[in-house]
Amino acid sequence: MSDRPDTTGVEVARQPPRRVLAALCLTEVVSWGVLYYAFPVALSSITADTGWSASAATAAFSAGLVVSALAGIPVGRWLDRAGPRRVMTAGSLLAAPAAAGVGLAPSFAWFVTAWLIAGVAMAAVFYQAAFAALTRWYGPARVRALTTLTLAAGLSSTVFAPLTSLLLEQLSWRATYLVLAVVLAVVTVPLHAFLLTPPWTPAPEDRHRDGAPSSVRSVVRSRAFLLLSGSLTVTAFGLYAASLTLIPLLTGRGMSASLAATTLGLLGAGQLLGRVGYAPLTARTTPTTRTVTVLAASAVAIGLLAAVPGPSGLLVVLAVLTGAARGAGTLLQATAVADRWGTARYGALSGWFSAPITGAAALAPWAGTALAESLGSYPAMFAGLTVVVAAAAGAAAFSARP
Repeated sequence: MSDRPDTTGVEVARQPPRRVLAALCLTEVVSWGVLYYAFPVALSSITADTGWSASAATAAFSAGLVVSALAGIPVGRWLDRAGPRRVMTAGSLLAAPAAAGVGLAPSFAWFVTAWLIAGVAMAAVFYQAAFAALTRWYGPARVRALTTLTLAAGLSSTVFAPLTSLLLEQLSWRATYLVLAVVLAVVTVPLHAFLLTPPWTPAPEDRHRDGAPSSVRSVVRSRAFLLLSGSLTVTAFGLYAASLTLIPLLTGRGMSASLAATTLGLLGAGQLLGRVGYAPLTARTTPTTRTVTVLAASAVAIGLLAAVPGPSGLLVVLAVLTGAARGAGTLLQATAVADRWGTARYGALSGWFSAPITGAAALAPWAGTALAESLGSYPAMFAGLTVVVAAAAGAAAFSARP
């Protein structure tokens, strides 16, 4: 068994212009801010104005995320052929009118349709495309570039949650989305079109070390790929469900609503710690070892939240540790494919790899609440998540590439 990747036939720009990384950092902040983080801030205004239930509006948003997961598969193949400049520019050109369509939707059906279109755009402008660009262009130095990107993108909610709230104080939610759509177009379209210019060689035929052809289909059907993708999917579900149900868990243990909300914010800050710590981990471990380490740490963090009743200060620390595990998991997802199968078919392979992970993250808000109701309490739900994430860590131990 070996974790070493096959990088045969890949042309990598070792030192792409710094403007490439700077451009992607800015466009990821704006893309995530407008297409993802603005919605929860605007939700109460949307329901108050339209009469739609919060669950119905959230379902439309989640449907867009599911479409993003499915669209990521063909988008990944397109990335390998055409490169990130064309893909991300097209995604931005679609994302801006989709965001405007959300604000202009005259009925719930149009609202859903706008989010479905936005989901296609998300597949082309969110992490998958940016990860593919940096993985190919930076080659062996990709972990540092990916870390920088995710640290910058982690500021998206910090910027756009208060910005959206400020706009809603002055404008209707519809006008707010129109303004955000303009911001999305003005910032991301020119940066994608004019700065993502390093050479991009279409992916050649990928081959095993013995020279035999290795198609994307054979890789995605392999035991190693299925175990790895499945393990990260289960872990992503556990971490997202735990994060998004953290407030009711904490308030149920006597913490005030304001402190619980602050703790959730600190969980987000903890992601930055996990991302900073991931690069040193890569220097000291094999791909399989660090995968098991990150997944096991995720299970431990969720389990401690399930088992520890207090005091509040300790619960805050445990929330930060959970955020750190989630932050490391983001970079683990970004690097797992290239670490094992090389960069030649990264776009197509990461499309298949990320699709179930994105789908799990989209379903986690609803499924986590439903699980808590079925088990009778949020601590019981966290305990259940601990079991399944621990099982995922065990399965990941067998995901080394043969």
